[in-house]
Amino acid sequence: MGRSIAHGLAIVLSVVSLGAAQRPISSESGTRPNVPKRAVLESRKRAGSPKPYQVGTASWYGSYFHGRPTASGEPYNMYDLTAAHRSLPLGTWVRVTNLRNGRAVIVRINDRGPYVAPRIIDVSYSVARILEFKAQGLQRVRLDVVQPSTTLAMLRQ
Repeated sequence: MGRSIAHGLAIVLSVVSLGAAQRPISSESGTRPNVPKRAVLESRKRAGSPKPYQVGTASWYGSYFHGRPTASGEPYNMYDLTAAHRSLPLGTWVRVTNLRNGRAVIVRINDRGPYVAPRIIDVSYSVARILEFKAQGLQRVRLDVVQPSTTLAMLRQ
């Protein structure tokens, strides 16, 4: 039951990220739900772009690990919108932005890694396809931690 809910959420997030989150202006982690959207956008313009959580190289992993247990205990599914990070708490939601083309997607951290320096994140096969770097294997990305309330707000739009 929980797995099907997580799978459904991953599909919805994929659809939302393909349309609405193509080119984020900034991290949404500082927004408050009671503030009008226009006021938030104007305050971002004044304050400039918030500092990203991390910028560096991303890689992806696919079929070899499909079905194997992740650090969170769930089996790895190369078609889910998930990723591995060295230090972020498991269950954290992160917006990953491809700095070459501006495409972005929100993923859930469910594994540990990457173990190859200087990479900062390993994303699933589906994430690499959405961000359009599957063929290259590696890509420079920006990571922004996204609060759960922001993720839910994006689903409602």
